[in-house]
Amino acid sequence: MSNHIALRESEMSLAELRGDCARMAPHWTAHPKSAPATVAPSRIHGVTVPAASARLIDAMEDYAG
Repeated sequence: MSNHIALRESEMSLAELRGDCARMAPHWTAHPKSAPATVAPSRIHGVTVPAASARLIDAMEDYAG
């Protein structure tokens, strides 16, 4: 029989987690985002979209044309 006792998962509070993140933030660097290059629709080949998905996107106000 093993004497190994499983440790409980850390019970870190949200405030502790946010504090840890705030202390680490200066160590993280973010590369500037560049706009993706636009591609002419005539160059897009081999993409198929199911009709139901196309109707769903078409019905969304943000994407409907």
